[in-house]
Amino acid sequence: MPSNASASPAVVPTTSAGPVEPQQDADLQLILEGARTASTALAASTSGQRDAALDAIATALVAAADRVVAANGDDLAAGRASGLAAGLLDRLTLDARRVASLADAVTGIRGLDDPLGHVVRGRTLPNGLLLSQVRVPFGVVGAIYEARPNVTVDIAALALKSGNAVVLRGGSAALRTNAVLVDVMRGALERAGLPADAVQTVDVHGRAGAAR
Repeated sequence: MPSNASASPAVVPTTSAGPVEPQQDADLQLILEGARTASTALAASTSGQRDAALDAIATALVAAADRVVAANGDDLAAGRASGLAAGLLDRLTLDARRVASLADAVTGIRGLDDPLGHVVRGRTLPNGLLLSQVRVPFGVVGAIYEARPNVTVDIAALALKSGNAVVLRGGSAALRTNAVLVDVMRGALERAGLPADAVQTVDVHGRAGAAR
């Protein structure tokens, strides 16, 4: 028997950047779910495991320098064609020397003290229970920035050191460079026994990805 009730209209997810296409929304949801799952594994990882992953990332960056520089050359060409200012082009540039500096920065972060597990403060309650405030990971960190591919590596390394997964949005100007950097770091994470989804990017989804 036909129903008199009218069908509910489909709801299209929206953000401040406008409507999000269903497939795009599904893709973004998978990214976020992957980051959440990875964050659980990172929270359970040891300082030694995370440091080993950072060592692997530093080594992988040096090994992939040619790939990074080639992708960066394409971003620079696109930036010049679109009239990107000289200062922005300089920030965008990654040559072999700068890639080596990125690897050194990762090694420096690896050498920092483990920020997790430290008791910040504590007190004994009247009932005898000890109440302590202990440093733990946030879980998943999101970062939005523009035309600074070095930040892609810096933020990822800091997030991993502190046991957090990270979702990055580095802007269209560095789209190709960031894609290679993230791919290199994800591969290094897998080789080190940590989930690749601990480092992800929503760059291909543009402003809607950042807003989501």
